[in-house]
Order: sequence, then structure tokens, then C-alpha cells
Amino acid sequence: MQQFVCRENTYYNDKIYIMGILNVTPDSFSDGGRFFSLENAVRQALTMQEEGADFIDVGAVSTRPGASFVTEEEEVQRLLPVLQALQGKLQIPVSVDTFRPRVAELALQAGAAVINHVGDYSESMARVICKYHAGWIAVHTVGDAANAVNYPQGVVAAVQDFIDDYHNKATACGVMPQQLIFDPGFGFAKNTAQNKELLDNLENLNTHNSFLMTALSRKRFVGELTNVSNPADRLQGTLLYDRIAIEKGSCILRVHDVKAHKEMTERIFNYG
Repeated sequence: MQQFVCRENTYYNDKIYIMGILNVTPDSFSDGGRFFSLENAVRQALTMQEEGADFIDVGAVSTRPGASFVTEEEEVQRLLPVLQALQGKLQIPVSVDTFRPRVAELALQAGAAVINHVGDYSESMARVICKYHAGWIAVHTVGDAANAVNYPQGVVAAVQDFIDDYHNKATACGVMPQQLIFDPGFGFAKNTAQNKELLDNLENLNTHNSFLMTALSRKRFVGELTNVSNPADRLQGTLLYDRIAIEKGSCILRVHDVKAHKEMTERIFNYG
């Protein structure tokens, strides 16, 4: 049985876990600005916990195509007040979506347990993960994440190469496989056909006994496959493709709509 450990928490892949998305940004693609204020951010985190989230993933920098550049100091100023306000209020671990090692360390000092890192392996980040015995989500992308690229060997092989390389480098630096989660990066540097090919072959990815996470929620390719243009209206498509992802081995779903996904997993897969 696979395990995921993050600080003092241990999880097993005998159920499906829900990671609620909390964007403390003014410009995220789906809910930009709704939770930018401290009061709204804290309220939303507590609501998602009540709805059954197993983790809350807080992001202070939008990764949507065309998003404005955010300095490291601005990211910290957005992030830390939320983490500090949530201390003592949440009974579930907080993940922080950042690619910056210094921000990751400050977040872990403020009580976070997981770092959600989009992009290439970073030895500096690995050292931070080891220091705090944190969880580490590795999200596949290439170059400019907003633009799809050509994968000569196919997108599935490219993601597998990413996982292999990340695993080898991270474990060589002292990170345990149980601390790693791999996210194939749906929507990052991939067009709709590539995303669909990746989803169709998800069960063929070898994660080296680390958890597999999928983040499909409200993404453009879900809208294109279901002919729904407004991200806020993509719940049914998201549920459909998340169900497929579960059947193909994903045990963590990163989602905007926690309650609906909790109900889906409990009803269809009998996870309590």
C-alpha cells in the first residue's frame, strides 16, 4: 500500500482525498478576486474543511495564461497573513502552491505541511522539503506553461521522464518517496488532445510508489471537451473526468468544488 507523509501526517491510498483550492489572488482563471481578502480567504478555507476537504491548497500567484508577474515579496505579503490566520482553525493540512524555495520555507514555518511546486526539479526546494519533512507535489510543465509544446516521444512519455528524473534527484537529495506526490500537469504546456491522451493513459504512469494527484478542475480542456466556455460552469465535466482519473489511479483530486467531489467519491467509490 502506498503512503504519503507530510510532517506528522500519514495517508494511505485506500481512499480518495480531496484537496480544496484557495486562490488568494486577484486574477486566477476561475475565481480570481473572490478570496483575495483575508476575511474571505479564511471563511472559504473553513467552508471547504466543513465540506470534507482533506487538504487546503493556498496559492498567492496565479498560473493562468497571461497572468501578471508577482514579486516574491508580494507573494509573501499575500500568503503569510492567510496562513497565520488559519493556524488553530484548521484540523487538516495546508498545502502552499509556490515555485520559490524562500516562500516555501516561510510557509512551512507558518504551519504549512505540503509544497505544491509547478515546474522543474529544484535542489534548493528539495533542501527545504527535507528540513521540514514536508510533502512535495511535483507538477509537470515545460517552458512557458501557457503554451502547448510538441512532445516528440508523446506527452505520456514526457510526463514519465519528468517523474523518473524528479524521483531520482529528490531521493538522492534525501527526500523519501513517501513525501512525493506527482501531478501530470493537466493544462500546463498541453493542448486539449494532449490532455486527453494523458488522461486516457494515466494508469500507465509509474510514480515509484508515490501518490498520483490530478488537477482537472474547471480547466480549459474540460470546457473544450464538454463545450462549456465559462469556467464556473464546468463542474459536471470536471466530475466526469475526475471519476475517470480515479479509476486510472489518482488518489488525490485538487478541486474548486469540494462538496460535489466529496459526494461523488462517497457515492460512487464508497469512501467515507
